[in-house]
Amino acid sequence: MGYLGEDIKKLGFGLMRLPQKEGAIDLEETKKMVDRFMEEGFTYFDTAWAYAGSEDAIRQALVERYPREKFTIATKNAAWIDCKTRADAMAQFETSLKQTGAGYFDFYLLHNLGEGRTHFFDDFDMWSFVREKKEAGLIKHIGFSFHSTPEELEEILKAHPEAEFVQLQINYGDWENPAVQSRACYETAQKYGKPVVIMEPVKGGMLASPPEPVAQLFRKAEPEASCASWAIRFAADLPGVITVLSGMSSLSQMEDNLSYMKDFKKLSEEERSVLNQAREAMSRIPLIPCTSCNYCAKVCPANIGVSGSFTAHNYLTLYNNRKAAKSQEAWLVGRHDKKSASECLKCGKCEGVCPQHIHIREELERVAEAFA
Repeated sequence: MGYLGEDIKKLGFGLMRLPQKEGAIDLEETKKMVDRFMEEGFTYFDTAWAYAGSEDAIRQALVERYPREKFTIATKNAAWIDCKTRADAMAQFETSLKQTGAGYFDFYLLHNLGEGRTHFFDDFDMWSFVREKKEAGLIKHIGFSFHSTPEELEEILKAHPEAEFVQLQINYGDWENPAVQSRACYETAQKYGKPVVIMEPVKGGMLASPPEPVAQLFRKAEPEASCASWAIRFAADLPGVITVLSGMSSLSQMEDNLSYMKDFKKLSEEERSVLNQAREAMSRIPLIPCTSCNYCAKVCPANIGVSGSFTAHNYLTLYNNRKAAKSQEAWLVGRHDKKSASECLKCGKCEGVCPQHIHIREELERVAEAFA
């Protein structure tokens, strides 16, 4: 039996990136993927109120086609999206029940806590709400997903011991990344005895095609294994993990994942050594050494999204994927109401407070050129 009394295999089906056809979720392809997943004994399905069309799709592909006791559904409440009152936030739960048709949720998460989003769940007293739903039998396990610093994670875990688990972004590429701090967040969850659901083990697909020095290491060690398999097995190998979510978009991606996860075995010392070498290879790629301390933000008169711009540019350097890097910039800069790198006044105040002694003005010029 796994964590929280649930017998769950180490691969979960993340439903954020379902296959598309003519601009909509391809329901027939999704059904095939659900069938293969269930056929191999996997049962954990992760959706969210905020994933457009996902809850409806999983109702039709899974809930209406399999006995309820044969699968596990997790969904999420995003109280920070378009909610002006507690009633607005609570209504998301009822909408999710209707859209999924699940009757109850095995895992219900407060969605994407951290930074400016956490207070919404406190302001609307959503913690009491989910406790009430658990007492009513509509939720089996309460948790939250999180994208921020280990310090903030610790604050939340101290304030809310009722959280039974936490969903974290963990992958070998972000393990020591100062902007993500996967390792430190994981260790914080371990410190408080909270089992972890892992998201982004392949970093949104980026680690399926990692930098060439990393890919060479993997090919040499296991010529037949996909790069994605190394990323998912790294995550699944960690102690205290409930399951590892993979946002599969095609049957071929699912077959690859199933091939090495249906009989998952702990990594050997040799495999762990290869992953350590992969992290070292990535660390040698020259990046902007920003730690996202945001001291620069406190003195910038133009409200430039410095750390977000640098994180997005590092994404571009590592993975050579401009679309994904632009998406990072839109989230980390635009979504947080910061100005773009091109709007820098070049006053230099930021450089006077940067602990990493980064030539911020020069680097912002590079970012502006890269994303122009």
